[in-house]
Amino acid sequence: MARTALVVGTSGIVGSATAALLAAEGWTVLGLARRPTEQPGVTPVAADLQDPVALATALAGREPDAVFIATWSRQATEADNIRVNAAMVRNLLDALRPAGSVRHVALVTGLKHYLGPFEAYGQGVLPQTPFREDQGRLDVENFYYAQEDELFAAAARDGFGWSVHRPHTIIGQAVGNAMNMGTTLAVYATLCRETGRPFRFPGSAAQWDGLTDMTDAGLLAHHLLWAAETPAARDEAFNVVNGDIFRWKWMWSRIAGWFDVEPADFDGTVVPLAVQMADAPEQWASIAARHGLAEADVMRLASPWHTDADLGRPIEVVTDMGKSRRLGFTRYQPTDDAFFALFAALRAGRLIP
Repeated sequence: MARTALVVGTSGIVGSATAALLAAEGWTVLGLARRPTEQPGVTPVAADLQDPVALATALAGREPDAVFIATWSRQATEADNIRVNAAMVRNLLDALRPAGSVRHVALVTGLKHYLGPFEAYGQGVLPQTPFREDQGRLDVENFYYAQEDELFAAAARDGFGWSVHRPHTIIGQAVGNAMNMGTTLAVYATLCRETGRPFRFPGSAAQWDGLTDMTDAGLLAHHLLWAAETPAARDEAFNVVNGDIFRWKWMWSRIAGWFDVEPADFDGTVVPLAVQMADAPEQWASIAARHGLAEADVMRLASPWHTDADLGRPIEVVTDMGKSRRLGFTRYQPTDDAFFALFAALRAGRLIP
């Protein structure tokens, strides 16, 4: 049976990985982004989710069976995040409604569902870890909740099934992505190696010593496809992580070893990457010229602010995957291997030396 997917946000980490998997699995894949990138097996659809008229025009005649929403737009305040990102989901589902083809919509959010939005990140009374899907929403405004509410309302109106996917920090490749720890750490390690500065953990003692987990973009793509094809996963929210747990005191030395840099001793002092990488634009331009790299603008590769938010948390963060496991999703990805695969891909693509 022919299957058509609309992947929204194919220029990003999750969207590109999801589109690649669906194409490999024989789906007809439409890839929507404001500026779609070339991707084998993916038909580009250029559209802005904030422009409902242009969006409806771009999607006219498209009849996807499944929709995968893996994009958001960062705004200056959480109130603006709510207004803009809720409207993006609403505009998309309104534009698809006339065709009447959609049977499943997947929405990718994340652990800010449990940790709170950027303005109140990791503050106040937080749910007990490991985070579980049956823990209620925090008593705080959050654009993830607004996106979910738009999805739930459209599903009730139009009769399609839905799934919500809450990954932890995602490891994957994309240039120009707003939240990209893996590439940020690759750039930072390269800067340390090339300039001789110490490879210093930028975060909190709670993160250095505590347990944590992460999510590989390829594993997340498999989870999205699994939920779309599994009747028992209909109308459910899921955590999705690699399946292993680690401490950053161990992972930091693993990453240092891959880049052949010496990890600095950690004394508990938080020195954010935003501070450590303040001079990165000039230094990276020089490194890129010297090694003939494909991207000389370090800010299109690295997002220090987001990595600082993750590594500076005052609590350990681990995520329960029991709900997915009980329903049959058993895929597993060692997190250090996910980092190493990303680093190798970045080197092969001439994004790092």
